[in-house]
Amino acid sequence: MNDNSRLVYSTESGKVCSRCHRRMDICRCNGKNKSSSKQDSPFKRDGIVRIQKEVKGRKGKCASVVYGLDLDSNRLKQIARELKNHCGTGGSVKHGAIIIQGDHREKIKAILQKQGFQVKLAGG
Repeated sequence: MNDNSRLVYSTESGKVCSRCHRRMDICRCNGKNKSSSKQDSPFKRDGIVRIQKEVKGRKGKCASVVYGLDLDSNRLKQIARELKNHCGTGGSVKHGAIIIQGDHREKIKAILQKQGFQVKLAGG
């Protein structure tokens, strides 16, 4: 292999760690490099919950994304369930963010403020 090239994917083994050059499932880096390309959240965790409307990468469909909830996964799923029921739509929890289908930012803001969170509307 050339010094400037690095193996990223192999048809034999799948994704390969860029640090230790082993399959991701048996990586020696202890997961330090596994999610280097993905951030947990685009916002820093400063105690403020931000709700953003996103369209990019969703085939033109709108979604309300809630960032900054520094909670465990079970509590995030519980809050997501409450938000989905109140908005009457679907959604999910991914990478520490709650994704609700459709533009329901005002409804989500009201619900989270009632639960004691400091909420801001972010983006457009």
